Amino acid sequence: MSEPASRASELDAADELGKLRERFVLDEVVYLDGNSLGALPANVPGRVEDVVRRQWGELRIRSWGESGWWTAPERIGDRIAPLVGAAEGQIVVGDSTSVNVFKALVAAVRMAEAGGSGSGSARDEILVDATTFPTDGYIAESAARMTGRTLRPVTPAEVPGALSDRTAAVLLNHVDYRTGRLHDLPSLTAAVHAAGAVAVWDLCHSAGALPVGLDEHGVDLAVGCTYKYLNGGPGSPAYLYVRRELQDRFDSPLPGWNSHADPFGMRASFEPAAGALRGRVGTPDILSMLALEAALEVWEGVSIEAVRTKSLALTDFFLECVGAYVGEGRVESLTPVAHDERGSQVALRCDDAGEVMKRLIERGVVGDFRHPDVLRFGFTPLYVGFADAERAARVLGELLS
Repeated sequence: MSEPASRASELDAADELGKLRERFVLDEVVYLDGNSLGALPANVPGRVEDVVRRQWGELRIRSWGESGWWTAPERIGDRIAPLVGAAEGQIVVGDSTSVNVFKALVAAVRMAEAGGSGSGSARDEILVDATTFPTDGYIAESAARMTGRTLRPVTPAEVPGALSDRTAAVLLNHVDYRTGRLHDLPSLTAAVHAAGAVAVWDLCHSAGALPVGLDEHGVDLAVGCTYKYLNGGPGSPAYLYVRRELQDRFDSPLPGWNSHADPFGMRASFEPAAGALRGRVGTPDILSMLALEAALEVWEGVSIEAVRTKSLALTDFFLECVGAYVGEGRVESLTPVAHDERGSQVALRCDDAGEVMKRLIERGVVGDFRHPDVLRFGFTPLYVGFADAERAARVLGELLS
């Protein structure tokens, strides 16, 4: 047994989270793509069958009340809350990440315009992370046009210097989806607030992988998906966080009957519901919503701090194994070495990366490829072990030798 393989065995034997792998449906494949789609929690199929056969098939319309369908968006939001450092009553689940980014960003501009975050109508600029996942940029551009603002793309490092009394809102990613770089949410949020603007954070690549501290750091609005590190399933609904102190000023650009104070009153005029419920829009997507609720049960008894500790150990070990197995100069890590700058993935720049990833998958190591030359390996501590990290690096070394 090689030295890295021997070390992997020792680390797995000491891993307190290792037993959580049994909560998932997995095979012998090394699955390092949980930053795109999390593995299936073992309890989900039975729960979905109950939702379909009994709740829908037998109870039918009664399930809106008797099975708790109507309250699912806020109930499931409260289950996500501790994973992102939020108290109950501030997260509502539903719609896609894209729709929630739109709701949050337009509402942020409206807050600034109303004078809740500064000098009011003079705030005619939106800052957006220039390195963001493309959809966030597209939506920010549309939101700017709709609200009569100017959109200014800047890197997260440039945000403090770009802020001014013109800034209405700032949309940032907590973790860069390509490189795995973790941005400094506390200091950037503080800088946005010091400028009198509203901070909106995209948590897609951090929620479920590391502590976020939404309440602690005074984040205004945040959105995130649930199908990556939260393992909610393909296309599972996203969530919207509205800080409690801002909820009575949250003016959604997508008011719907589900966000009405009296949803069954069917009134012609809109009156927003109290609290985070005003972030709801239309009828909840119950099948995927309740699959997500079941998936979140794998977090029972698990602390996000323990997950973060293992995440850093896994990515450290993987990078060590890459150094041991892969010839010098064949790959370049884009992921920061410093722990306070690293998410839960490793991105390696590699010639012909698309073909390399295809061959890795054929050899039972599943990561993903990002154009033009990036291999991404996501480490989900709930089910990825150190032997997985060693095997992935070893197979990569063999393919590139």
